[in-house]
Amino acid sequence: MAWDWQVFCEDTLDRVAVQGCFGKGGDITYMDWMLSAWGWTVSVSLLALLIALVVGGVIGVLRTLPNSPWLVRFGNAWVELFRNIPLLVQIFLWYHVVPAFVPAMKSVPGFVLVVLALGIFTSSRIAEQVRSGLQSLPRGQRYAGMAVGFTTWQTYRYVLLPMALRIIIPPLTSETMNIFKNSSVAFAVSVTELTMFAMQAQEETGRGVEVYLAVTGLYVISAFAINRIMAWIEKRAQVPGMVAASSAGGH
Repeated sequence: MAWDWQVFCEDTLDRVAVQGCFGKGGDITYMDWMLSAWGWTVSVSLLALLIALVVGGVIGVLRTLPNSPWLVRFGNAWVELFRNIPLLVQIFLWYHVVPAFVPAMKSVPGFVLVVLALGIFTSSRIAEQVRSGLQSLPRGQRYAGMAVGFTTWQTYRYVLLPMALRIIIPPLTSETMNIFKNSSVAFAVSVTELTMFAMQAQEETGRGVEVYLAVTGLYVISAFAINRIMAWIEKRAQVPGMVAASSAGGH
């Protein structure tokens, strides 16, 4: 079978090859479409990651609070609920069920609903990592914070979290890469990310091999970039004698 990479230079309407592979004057080539889809994938992933880090961090802390059994139960329930419901099901719940009970959500774009669903789904996984990181610290660190007069908030802010977050960078790297891969389910609610582009472009051009190889390459580039960024962060954040050598990408 002969490969035809020129398919990416073709106009999406009349299938005529465009010089330079990028459309002009309102014309859109498959290359334009693919790069736009990549942008949507990155946007969904980064915004969902931001939500996951903030919510997951808070829930993870709640699960380790001393003398706060109801907050601990709430954190545990959050993790068990959102971690055990498949992501695709959660996206359909946000897209179809939630707006039925909250009419104001009917005007929210599908892009926002996907970001919320993916962010909250991932927050349950990050919360578990934050909890594990906090519980892996020597108990004396909490006591040391209390001994100098810190409140519970100050003990977490200045003593526990700075060390716990350093410890969990390797699993956070995996979750960050996973969130990019999981963003592919956004096609289910018509967000034009890479997976939707691949499905539609393959149908229109009949060049599935070329299309899926190109899309796979963009996913690989994204994952590699994340790996390198997180490896750099881990290296800069290491505390000598406290954090083991990186397993996020090998330095």
